[in-house]
Amino acid sequence: MFTDATFETNAAPRLTGKTRRDENFPVGSFLLPKTIRPVVAAFYRFARAADDIADDPGLDRDTKLARLEAMDTALVHEALSGQAEPARCLREILHQGGFTVDQPRALLKAFQRDAMNEECRNWADLLDYCRLSANPVGRFLLEVHRETAPAAITASDALCTALQILNHVQDCHKDFTALDRVYVPADLLAAEGLDRTVLGTRKAPPGLLRVFDHMLNTVGDLLVTARPLPSTLACRGFRTEAGMIVQLAARLRQRLWRRDVLARFRGLRRIDWVLAAGAGLTAGLQGK
Repeated sequence: MFTDATFETNAAPRLTGKTRRDENFPVGSFLLPKTIRPVVAAFYRFARAADDIADDPGLDRDTKLARLEAMDTALVHEALSGQAEPARCLREILHQGGFTVDQPRALLKAFQRDAMNEECRNWADLLDYCRLSANPVGRFLLEVHRETAPAAITASDALCTALQILNHVQDCHKDFTALDRVYVPADLLAAEGLDRTVLGTRKAPPGLLRVFDHMLNTVGDLLVTARPLPSTLACRGFRTEAGMIVQLAARLRQRLWRRDVLARFRGLRRIDWVLAAGAGLTAGLQGK
């Protein structure tokens, strides 16, 4: 989700060995001020490095946690280079700009949860995971833009949580089969007489479609809360980007609705990007 990226319209919206072409939403694009882009780029490299550790199938849990802990240490103290180098570089550039390390450290907690492969028992667990894995990205961007309004933070949190849940729905088969990781609440599956293994199949039964509908309904509510975000922002480029992302999230939710994501799913299409660009330009021109 970050700087100077080329984005594919059928990519998954997630923040391994992944590249920027795997991102679906243009957070940190050329629309942002040039003075901010190096900071966002450093944040991207840090997040990508931590994500790669958490998702590396060749590392056991303890090794993953040790490396993530080293990155956390590098955010707050002088540290050796190597595995923690992206964290050290981020700490330096944040210190130079007078920014905190609060959001990167919160993000690391989410990667630690991924490394431990904690069960998502219910909706509260999912929202708590999004609080660490998604919301810090938006809050970081607000911080580097010096945006502190409570309305902006509320809308940003809602948008980031919505994006993360959309990602979990879209990628549920891949997450389960490749990483043995499940972000679909276990109690929602159990209410339909299902368990996590259904995500490893290639055809969703009616009960699983109802689970996805429930998740997407909540995403719709979150997007209502997120919709005012562009109007809370002072920077025109940031407003434009936020407007695009809100529209892209709404379009992806629409495409996921009542679709069997266990079968092949195309994701966003070019028309979605065209419509999002129009929405973003409108938001950018309207002003705060």
